[in-house]
Amino acid sequence: MLKRVMMLAAFAAAVSARVPGLVGAEQNSQEKEQILWQKLAATVNEVDGKLDGVLAVAILDLSSGQKYLRHADEVMPTASSIKIAILAELYRQAQQGKVKLTDFYTLQQSDLVGGSGITGVLTPGMTKLTLRDVAGLMISVSDNSATNVVIDRIGMDNVNALLDSLGLTHTRLRRKMMDIKAASEGRENVATPREMMLLLENLYRGKVLNKQMTEDFFNLLSVHKESYIPRNLPEDLKVANKPGELEGVRNDSGIVFTGKRPYIISVMTTYLRRERDGGEAITKISDAAYQMFDRLSRASELGRVVSPHDTGNP
Repeated sequence: MLKRVMMLAAFAAAVSARVPGLVGAEQNSQEKEQILWQKLAATVNEVDGKLDGVLAVAILDLSSGQKYLRHADEVMPTASSIKIAILAELYRQAQQGKVKLTDFYTLQQSDLVGGSGITGVLTPGMTKLTLRDVAGLMISVSDNSATNVVIDRIGMDNVNALLDSLGLTHTRLRRKMMDIKAASEGRENVATPREMMLLLENLYRGKVLNKQMTEDFFNLLSVHKESYIPRNLPEDLKVANKPGELEGVRNDSGIVFTGKRPYIISVMTTYLRRERDGGEAITKISDAAYQMFDRLSRASELGRVVSPHDTGNP
């Protein structure tokens, strides 16, 4: 009996001796991940070096909390990406009972501004849309008239108050869409990539809306749209994002729901000599980020990626 106890004790000691090895394996796995992050950073650096303009990036792994930041605190024009904050405040007021997403709104001639998209072909005074439908136009086709209707309903100051409550002091809604006079006076809608990242993170983690509202918010934000982040990504991949475009400016911010490793990406560009280059830069960075997170989502700790169609030798 004593001999058996001694053997068990020796076995336990041997296992304990190997525990550092197990910890080392986990550490080794993390080290491998860091190599992938370094390669992602190198790609961003290369894209930035070739871009004739100013580029800023923030990427957050929603599973591990690891971030990649490049010029992420630079205040940049948001263009239509500010509509993420507008949508968030609309949903917050709906949750508070101040507005109803099912309320109807009758489109007026006075609502129509440049960049109206679909509302520009609807009949003013005759067209009724729910408030959620109006928000859908704001996000899906970036309809500026629809956006201004939402701003009028929820209040510009309330959007900024929401941002203040989250500590996002550099992100500001300063004017309605297509208000050229306000823009010429310097009242531009602005943000930083870090704050766009933090806004989306707060929404994702349920710190702004309850579970039902959060789910509907991201469902609406993920409607198909012409944008840079998902341009080359799989069509069935859920991407909740909002791009923005102005002269000399191209932006896109959103969450990519990549299996076990969802992530936030915000890429903002300004002072562009060619706007097309800004869009291509965002797409290249998005592609590189997805390639990394997709592998991390499907890989073992050793980096073996198993796909449903994997027929390789064991």
